[in-house]
Amino acid sequence: MLILAIMAAGALAGFFLFPDKRLKWSERIQLICTCLLIFSMGVILGGRENFMDELLSLGFRSLVFAIIPIAFSIAAVYFLTEKFLRGGDKRK
Repeated sequence: MLILAIMAAGALAGFFLFPDKRLKWSERIQLICTCLLIFSMGVILGGRENFMDELLSLGFRSLVFAIIPIAFSIAAVYFLTEKFLRGGDKRK
């Protein structure tokens, strides 16, 4: 809940404190902070003793959990396309 409150506070600050003319600088600061965050996460993960073993184990599980929603998404899009988009061509 704290994370959502902090994110909402940041969104409100960005809306009220950064007008359109400062948007370019806001985007640059955001990009720099994101790069620093990713770099620091990499340093922390790289410092773990058995990181490669954990990565291989979690990588396989993540792949399996990614394949399931991808397959269902493709099936849903195919079904909906057949039903609503191509089905409308037959009526004309």
